[in-house]
Amino acid sequence: MILVTGATGHLGSAAVSQLLKNTAAKNIAVFARDENKANHLKEKGIDVRIGSYDDIQSLDLAMQGIEKLLLISSNGQTRGQQHQNVLAAAKKARIKHVVYTGIAMKNIETAAIRPFMIDLIKTEDYIRETGLTYTVLRNTLYAGGNPLYAGAKVFETGIYLPAGNGKAPFALRREMGEAAANILLQNGHENQTYEITGSDLYSFKDVANALSALSARTVNYTDADPVTFPSKLKELGLPEIVVLLVSGFAADIKNHQFEHVTKDLEKLLGRKPASLKESLKEVFNV
Repeated sequence: MILVTGATGHLGSAAVSQLLKNTAAKNIAVFARDENKANHLKEKGIDVRIGSYDDIQSLDLAMQGIEKLLLISSNGQTRGQQHQNVLAAAKKARIKHVVYTGIAMKNIETAAIRPFMIDLIKTEDYIRETGLTYTVLRNTLYAGGNPLYAGAKVFETGIYLPAGNGKAPFALRREMGEAAANILLQNGHENQTYEITGSDLYSFKDVANALSALSARTVNYTDADPVTFPSKLKELGLPEIVVLLVSGFAADIKNHQFEHVTKDLEKLLGRKPASLKESLKEVFNV
């Protein structure tokens, strides 16, 4: 049986959807915090196991009868410990294969978002220390994150972001989840690390041009002043953590931290990933 954590989120949901296309619901279990949000999965015949990454007992129960595990990385402030909790339970249950989703960056040690992302890298080390058979998926920036970077009124005001001419190989979470599911259903991915990226690099000027073409409206990109940018976000009423993350990601894009493309996602999907224009059409519903 396969257990998918974070199954009610975008990435986990995509993985479950792909699994259902290729195996019976009786072969799938999900681990979720909110039973109500997982009811639609239970209705499909999937075994829903309730708990949290902080609840050791619930993790132990969730691992019973499981052979393969998809560990979707946590967004919690203590996620390093949370991941260790999950992996300790997996080792105790003698899980045969753990697939883990992390982050793809050139150098996390010099990244502006290092304080928020270093736990993702440390989890990779911990997985190897456990001796568990693993596959690490280092995911690039989500195409679905573009509305956050572009702003709620992007078609009226354009994109205002201090990302310079830096680029990223944006990819859809839907396709990342599909790739993760394929790994769980196949052999030959044991103890491998994949860099999950789109097929090409795009700047936010490229994003603006694509949105212009899709909407038949002019969307401009303004390279914002990184010094005053955080205060502009605060004026919009955004929470401090969002301000820090958006500013940090913009700085890392500007500093070319995400400018790395591989064929890994294409190979795992068996086709080319969605292009920027295709991704933005889906994400912005235009």
